[in-house]
Amino acid sequence: MQQSETLSLAHSALRPVYDVVVVGSGYGGGIAASRLARAGQHVCVLERGREVPVGRFPTRMPELRRELQVHSGKKRSGSGTGLYDVRLGSDINVVVGCGLGGGSLINAGVALRPDPRVFADSAWPDAIRDDGLLDIGFARAADMLRPRRYASAESLTKYQALDAAGGVFGTRPVTAPVTISFDGGVNSAGIDQPACTLCGDCLSGCNVGAKTSIAVTYLADAKTHGAEIFTELSVSHVEKRGSGWRVHFRPTGDDGDEAYVDAKTVFLGAGTLGSTEILLRSRERGLTTSDRLGNGFSANGDIIAFALGGKNRANAVGVGEPPKFTEDPVGASVAGQIELPDDADLNASMIIQEGTMPSTVAPLLPIFFIAGGRLLGAAQSLIKGVYKGPLAHLQSFFCVSHDDALGRLVLKDDALEVDWPDVADQEVYGRVDAALTKAAESVGGRYIKNPLAATNMGSRPATAHPLGGCGMGETAESGTVNHKCQVFANASGDETHAGLYVCDGSIMPRSLGCNPLLTISALAERAMVHFARDHDLGFDTEAIRPHAELEPTA
Repeated sequence: MQQSETLSLAHSALRPVYDVVVVGSGYGGGIAASRLARAGQHVCVLERGREVPVGRFPTRMPELRRELQVHSGKKRSGSGTGLYDVRLGSDINVVVGCGLGGGSLINAGVALRPDPRVFADSAWPDAIRDDGLLDIGFARAADMLRPRRYASAESLTKYQALDAAGGVFGTRPVTAPVTISFDGGVNSAGIDQPACTLCGDCLSGCNVGAKTSIAVTYLADAKTHGAEIFTELSVSHVEKRGSGWRVHFRPTGDDGDEAYVDAKTVFLGAGTLGSTEILLRSRERGLTTSDRLGNGFSANGDIIAFALGGKNRANAVGVGEPPKFTEDPVGASVAGQIELPDDADLNASMIIQEGTMPSTVAPLLPIFFIAGGRLLGAAQSLIKGVYKGPLAHLQSFFCVSHDDALGRLVLKDDALEVDWPDVADQEVYGRVDAALTKAAESVGGRYIKNPLAATNMGSRPATAHPLGGCGMGETAESGTVNHKCQVFANASGDETHAGLYVCDGSIMPRSLGCNPLLTISALAERAMVHFARDHDLGFDTEAIRPHAELEPTA
């Protein structure tokens, strides 16, 4: 299959009844769609965002602005199908992806397994540690997503800048595994991917086709096995109907009439915010759930910060495709990381990654970072200034650590909000600020905690890795779903709703301390094994071989 082939169908093709409806198309939803379609189920995928073909991601600032949707309570600006969904809260801001493939379209693609102590935490159901399927989940996710370390990462300027700044910690960077094809070739879903050009624009969408997103893996595989995929349809709630479920939706951004589709089984994979919001609305309409629903929200200890004015060139601004600057390769959005585990206290551990700002935001960087908003020079030299002037020394840090996961997701006037009044006082922020200040000063730079403080993003903490809200638990007293991702049916006990599952970042009962995509994928793969066993189904996980490898027919 070529990447140019469309995965989604026209709304008119939507049938009234399916075996399975999957809501959302990120790491959880995409995996559910693929595995259940392979198991012979008639699968429908409903995604609120739109399908963005390779080559159609934003390449210039005006295009990027059109991809922003900003929510503040019930108020929204921008298109409801914009790739970047920014939620402005009174306590914390959250950024999530919106599109066919979810956050995999615009993330850095860093695929890490958490410190083993994360899963040793009693917050997880015992079966997660005991039944042996978690390792299978990680292996299957890695087989499909194929995370790779760029072999020449140490030659990249930004990697060397991280090495210099990280010397104060007494440890060297290591190459980060990322879901990017550096060599090109046919992937596990039979999609022919070109090799990465090292343009650095991973965070604005890969226009080369080298990013191994959910769209070019699990969703493509789902379609190959018969799943029907629909975009720009937003699910509001689910309703129990006899022995099955009714999923209510309407066209994204449309206040018109609501429609519905019925299924025996529903998998909510709409992301931490989306799945929690759908279940909260469903509970308002009579669905019984655990009282833990909405609790346990975590920002995963996220910090994005910068070092300005250092003595070392960083070359940490993307050049795009075709490249806007060609002096030396930028690399993937994240190529290296400094791992700082704390043997005595898991929650004090952190990972510091060097990051890359995509070329679409390059014109804004001088405004954010030059004192008083003064530009580097005349307007026509802004881009040159970013790549050759002082901002060529700008270092970006993406840091992940641990917080106490005590945030709450609540509905106010039918809109989801994060309620976490003391989040800014979390120890993690002071700890990471101290570490990054030390790193920046060691190379003669100045630590910039929040260049957006003067904008409507404010000075509140922000996260691109929201977790929790439908956390796993041993029983309904401790979680919203069980270890199989089944939704608890009451406020106590272990009874679950037959046929209702949640499968995404919302099921995490605590912070992970690393980029979450691989853990979300592993738990989704694990849930699929349990689903197949519980329903006497089977599916293979063999990669789809390229046509060139197929034996000739008689």
